[in-house]
Amino acid sequence: MSEFLSVELPGRVALVHEWFTPRSVGGSEQVVMAIDQYLRSKSCRVDFASLVDGESIRKNSWLHGRSIQTSFIQGLPWGTEYVQQYLPLLPFAIEQIDLSEFPLVISSNHLVAKGVLLSPEQFHLSYVHTPVRYAWDQMNTYLNSSSLKKLGLEPFIRWQLHSLRQWDQLTAKRVDCLVANSRFTAQRISKYWGRQSAVVHPPVSVERFKCNKDRDEYYVCLCRLVPNKRVDLVVHAFNNLKLPLLVIGEGSQKKFLKKIAGPTVKILGYQEKRKVEDLLERCRAYVYAGVEDFGIAPVEAMAAGAPVIALAKGGLLDTVCCASTDISSATGVLFSDQKVQSLVQAIEWFEEKQLWKKLDPVYLNSWALRFSHKAFKQRFEKVLTKAWSLHEESRLLAKSNPASFINSALSDKKEP
Repeated sequence: MSEFLSVELPGRVALVHEWFTPRSVGGSEQVVMAIDQYLRSKSCRVDFASLVDGESIRKNSWLHGRSIQTSFIQGLPWGTEYVQQYLPLLPFAIEQIDLSEFPLVISSNHLVAKGVLLSPEQFHLSYVHTPVRYAWDQMNTYLNSSSLKKLGLEPFIRWQLHSLRQWDQLTAKRVDCLVANSRFTAQRISKYWGRQSAVVHPPVSVERFKCNKDRDEYYVCLCRLVPNKRVDLVVHAFNNLKLPLLVIGEGSQKKFLKKIAGPTVKILGYQEKRKVEDLLERCRAYVYAGVEDFGIAPVEAMAAGAPVIALAKGGLLDTVCCASTDISSATGVLFSDQKVQSLVQAIEWFEEKQLWKKLDPVYLNSWALRFSHKAFKQRFEKVLTKAWSLHEESRLLAKSNPASFINSALSDKKEP
């Protein structure tokens, strides 16, 4: 065990997340919950900070009764429910949150959380789900489907996103230690922010699933129904193949997908958790055509014993082992081009080889355990304790021997 695991964390820790609202609950909130549980297991008092809070008053929320410091966005009209409508104000708002009393601050960042203002004595670790997608490489994808573009506001939006990119890059320098949720996110952090980061995959509730059920004939696509997920490619592919597909999820493209869906494709929309589990446990395979920073649903599918058919880009390269290389250790099939024909060929090969019969569901389930909550805790603890230990060493050196500290600061120093 690493020597750093014995390091004592401070008694109070601030945990920052962009927003806590019932309208937005997903993988990033699961990460925050897991970090909170870990810190409290180490006898740390965890104080939350967020742009808005709509969760602490909900009785069935895991945050019910917790104290959450919020920004002035909380008091604006519909701020809690539709916080993203105030995007131009969010960088300014996050900088107004006062965290000066916390020696250790951990942020969960996909937009502005890492931008909190801290002193040199405070240590800031940021778990990065993604650099802002719609400000960087996916800007045009979002703009092409934006209703604001149709109103003639595209030049104004592009200027706002330009300003957001500058702020995003600037605030990355404020963070002492960056943690990425996948190698793909680490690459994006390096490209856009010029920083190195440790990789800690997010926790997935893989224990929810059973993998011993008989496989049915249908395929499943489970995700938010928004443009960058490219569910349209999946629907078109199954229209061409005339194979049964169930699309699960809600989002702005739901009506469009229903319009283009053929007779073998069903757009189910939102489904209860137990229903989702059952459908994944019995489907022939999980299919996805988007570029994910990590991708929780594919890991859930493998935990349910279902192979994955997905685009060979992004975070799925961390989680899916392709059958074209070694079927004995495969967990799915990866296709190379984000085009209908490329996906069609992958599904046809999957059908021809009858891979749902050859890929062992027990092995798929055991592979998915690599991304469990337990695995996340172990990896996160290792990174945090090492980073905090190096920070404490530097702080004590500066206090006991200022001249030595100055010389050390002037020399080349690697990030924790």
